[in-house]
Amino acid sequence: MGKRTFVYGAAILFAANLLNRIIGFIYQYLIMTHIGGEAYGLFHMVFPIYMMALVLTTAGVPIAISKMVSEAISLNRLARAQHIFRLALTFLTISGGLVALSLYFISPYLAHRLFPDPRVLNIFLVCTPAIFVVSISSGFRGYFQGVQNMVPTALSQICEQVVRVLVGFSSALILSPRGAEWAAIGLALGMLAGEIMGLIIIFILYTLKRIKPSQAEPPTQSAHIFKELFSLSSPVTAGRLIATGLSSLDAVLIPQRLQIAGYTAREATTLFGQLGGSAFTLLSFPSVFTFALAASLVPSISEASARNQYQIVKMRSSEAIRLTLLIGTPSLLILFYFAAPLTAFFKSESIAPILRILALGGIFSYLQQTTTGILQGLGKFYLPVINSIISGLLRIPVLYYLTAQPTWGLSGTAVSYVLGYLIMALLNMGALIRYTGMMIDLPRFILQPLSAGIAMMLLFRMLSIMPQPWIIPLQLFFGSAAYIVILFLNGGVTFRDLRKLPWIGKYIPF
Repeated sequence: MGKRTFVYGAAILFAANLLNRIIGFIYQYLIMTHIGGEAYGLFHMVFPIYMMALVLTTAGVPIAISKMVSEAISLNRLARAQHIFRLALTFLTISGGLVALSLYFISPYLAHRLFPDPRVLNIFLVCTPAIFVVSISSGFRGYFQGVQNMVPTALSQICEQVVRVLVGFSSALILSPRGAEWAAIGLALGMLAGEIMGLIIIFILYTLKRIKPSQAEPPTQSAHIFKELFSLSSPVTAGRLIATGLSSLDAVLIPQRLQIAGYTAREATTLFGQLGGSAFTLLSFPSVFTFALAASLVPSISEASARNQYQIVKMRSSEAIRLTLLIGTPSLLILFYFAAPLTAFFKSESIAPILRILALGGIFSYLQQTTTGILQGLGKFYLPVINSIISGLLRIPVLYYLTAQPTWGLSGTAVSYVLGYLIMALLNMGALIRYTGMMIDLPRFILQPLSAGIAMMLLFRMLSIMPQPWIIPLQLFFGSAAYIVILFLNGGVTFRDLRKLPWIGKYIPF
């Protein structure tokens, strides 16, 4: 499969994730304005433990499926690709069921021992069946990622998000008169309903689009496939366990350290909810692109590496870094400049300074996603794990100390996150340069997007002399237009780049 497939797959997932993020953005607005930060804070406390359970369940198998299926198809071994998927799906179904049942029975212990607020127990109980559902659907998504068909994954994610929002908001709104705990249960019900819908959609699409081998192939022993699956997935599992473990630790530490800084337990829970529901929702919005890029890079890089096409590996890695910086730079400048109105939109005005701090280091967050996808495609699954450990060891002490200081509070939390993003991105980039020979193209990576970003910020500033509320859409429109025009003028974007895009690329005449 050629370069067009890599860009096409990323574009498909980007479009789907963009739509999902817009829907999710609306959902977060509805939650923060109609349900409240306290309910979201309770739900957000459960989510890291839920994600850790998912990591234990899937064990990094979906990424391993993607890599192994992609390599099998590149060698025209379609029967092996199907065999890999079926064995992996069997494992995911069994592990998902066992982990979900185990968590259901030990959840009272977890709720009272691990969480700073005991009200999370019933929320956690509602979330546990979703672990079984997600583990199965992740297998299907890994398979479609491996065959580089991103449409089924995109459609299932859109349907999942729509159901999550409809069920979650309506349930939370109906249950909110009974208290924040019940409103959070409504949010958990929405998540469960969405995951079930996503599984139904992707299963239907698999029955319609699965690959059927057309010729006999030498049999592959299941034991060999399992061995390869787990050798590839183990480093991913370790890395994700560390990431989710750190998130779980954050969910415990941040409210506790805020209380030491002088906030009441309820104020700390609300602030933690606003941090996740407002600041991180806004910061993660541009990562819709880097997530899609990383998902497309694993099979694309794996395919080129399996064929020993090292020049293509280097070219695709460089292209991915460039695209990440081109899209991440204006996104973060917008978040920084418009932090106050954006957080006010979520009824979280006090979080604006926190968002500005996060925006300063946000580009490293996006780079760590992209570079992790490239390293995984190269088979260097263990490197992001080691880098994540180093990043966490340096970040957590900073969070622990600064968050408890009355003069820092959540600002200290934000500084610690920026430090973690920076360290992880730099370590990943160093590994990428070492293993691919990719060079840092200073003009294309930094100077071109930065010069266009400066032009955009100047235009924002010039238009700000008119204080009317309706000036913000004009600032965004003309600022974004200036960014694109400057990129065309300095060579950051060319018509050749546009021709790689699906649907519209064939209409570009130049």
